[in-house]
Amino acid sequence: MGAQAVLRTRRIELVPLGDEHLEAEVELDSDPEVMRYLTGRASTRAEVVERHRRRLAVAHVVPGLGFWAALVDGAFVGWFILEPPERPDQGPVAGQAELGYRLLRRHWRQGLASEGARELLRHGFADLGLARVFAETMAVNAASRATMAALGMTHVRTSHLDQADPLPGTELGEVEYATTRAQWLSRAGAGPASA
Repeated sequence: MGAQAVLRTRRIELVPLGDEHLEAEVELDSDPEVMRYLTGRASTRAEVVERHRRRLAVAHVVPGLGFWAALVDGAFVGWFILEPPERPDQGPVAGQAELGYRLLRRHWRQGLASEGARELLRHGFADLGLARVFAETMAVNAASRATMAALGMTHVRTSHLDQADPLPGTELGEVEYATTRAQWLSRAGAGPASA
């Protein structure tokens, strides 16, 4: 599979992130609560524009991976990612991807994070043939950890990254959750022949 696919769930349409989503990304990243466990503060427009360029570039690193804008009834609610590992401690790029998601606060606690992430797991394993998908968050981010666990991902490790400007809770570390294609197939009730 080459370019990013358009994906659909019961409520969400996941379309490859594009320039038409920039203003919605600015709204998303300018909410300090959305950014609480990422930067600890609202992002400036210039910061979001720079991140937007990097987000679009991910789609050109590994075919099929990238950022998706999440739309519900045609309206932007956030984004989801499957991207290749960036740090050496995350392991080899080949065969694995990092799962991520970020939603506008007014769309929290509606099950959209797990619904969209579940579809990206399916896409990663069934369509792209990935061997492993992982996700990371701060140890203190209970909501994101609960979503990862609900997806069937298990806690793999807690690490302590060197950070120039650590956020409150950084001392408890960063957690990694992961699942493999074999684990996903067993949970999905599908064998290799039907995947």
